[in-house]
Amino acid sequence: MDEYDLLIVGGGPVGCEFAYLWRAYGGEVTVVEMLDRLLPTEDEEISRRLEMALRQQGIRSMTGARVEGVEVANGKAAVRVSAANGKEEELPADKVLVGIGMAAATEGLGLEAAGVKLDHGFVAIDERMRTNVPGVYAVGDVTGKLLLAHVATAQGVACVEAIAGQEPPVLDYVNMPRATFCQPQVASLGLTEAQAREQGRQVKVGRFPFRANPKAMAMGVSEGLVKLVVDADYGDIVGYHVIGPDAAELLTEGSLGRTMEASARELGFTVHIHPTLSEAMKEAALAVEGEAIHFWREER
Repeated sequence: MDEYDLLIVGGGPVGCEFAYLWRAYGGEVTVVEMLDRLLPTEDEEISRRLEMALRQQGIRSMTGARVEGVEVANGKAAVRVSAANGKEEELPADKVLVGIGMAAATEGLGLEAAGVKLDHGFVAIDERMRTNVPGVYAVGDVTGKLLLAHVATAQGVACVEAIAGQEPPVLDYVNMPRATFCQPQVASLGLTEAQAREQGRQVKVGRFPFRANPKAMAMGVSEGLVKLVVDADYGDIVGYHVIGPDAAELLTEGSLGRTMEASARELGFTVHIHPTLSEAMKEAALAVEGEAIHFWREER
């Protein structure tokens, strides 16, 4: 493929995934994000690590920047971008990808005629997926809760079970696992360190780098780390954050741990097969109290 310039507006999961993809095909990629970092809803430490990793791959990111306008001529785009300091720059691009969020697509479904209540275009539901109209339920992206395929599946199962007269657990969207499939992968659930502190929690943090994990080193993908956010008063792990190889796979252990309200000590006691990437999860739990076996000092 010939070299070309791609400018991506939005540094969230969509923007980062496509930035990695297009760069892998040889494109010159620039990501413009209005907030102060890529993946702004992720833990700040994880976001900074991703920015560094993408930069090493040759992907340029402009954070704290805003797109002011786009002009197209002769099949090329000129994108005016203003930085946080007010300086304006014009960036040439062969393609411009806008990935700044999700919008509802409920027009033409006859919802308003049926009396179904909408919230900014999305279907309003209760904890059992019921709309305000008896007998009408909604699941998936149309609800606007958390636009992920596995969330839609969980909603569908909960909805059908409720219709059948069962009482499934109420879905906890804060503790739903989420992932960004660039390289390195990013996966998380629960609270970021900043969110936990904003809630007034006393927080402890455990970190473990993949460069100290034998499986990651053998695979040649030792970039990244596991970070656990722990409520210091109760010991519960309230946030799981992973950047690195197979992060989305590793987070399943965190999802079970959060469902069971596992403590860092319990996760640290759990025996993990060696050599596996999952050992990094155990070591991060041990690191909360400075007890990690294979890496003794905190890495930032």
